[in-house]
Amino acid sequence: MAHFYTRMGDDGYTGLLGEGRIPKYALRPEAIGTIDEASAALGIVRVMCQAAQTGPLLLCVQRDLYNLMTELAATPENIERFHKIDISRVTWLEAQTDAITELVNLPGEFIVPGDSPAGAAMDLARTIVRRAERRVAQLLHAGEIENPELIRYLNRLSSLCFVLELLENQAVGKTYPTLAKEMKQNNS
Repeated sequence: MAHFYTRMGDDGYTGLLGEGRIPKYALRPEAIGTIDEASAALGIVRVMCQAAQTGPLLLCVQRDLYNLMTELAATPENIERFHKIDISRVTWLEAQTDAITELVNLPGEFIVPGDSPAGAAMDLARTIVRRAERRVAQLLHAGEIENPELIRYLNRLSSLCFVLELLENQAVGKTYPTLAKEMKQNNS
């Protein structure tokens, strides 16, 4: 019978793609875990989405995030084998964001999440992506990774998440998002 556990992490250390083990609480596993969390949140959106473009687009992004996690887990001696996130993936995200932007009404102010179930889930995913970006930036600034495209990818992904939130809201008839300004006026 196959087991779904290895017992290898019972000592509080985890392996990398290559030689060596590091504490599970170190920055690298923290970044990988946060990206994994972002992918899971995007998966929730993918099963809830109403706009036809959202699901297939998010599936591509989730596959990119697996490649990003793999690159973060690679040790220096085998990093080239796992290097898949480059400027072409960042450019692809920019093109997707631009295409969705053409379909939505962009607010000129801060919005309050929650105008649709998928839109709210997308906003949660966006915040997790932003946390992942901060973790990856720490790795880059500490010299633990060398590929700046990883940060750029996550940065552009947060922008895509924002416009997809608007698209999902529109898909259920919420053409204009709830603005933070409106909430303040209603509470007065």
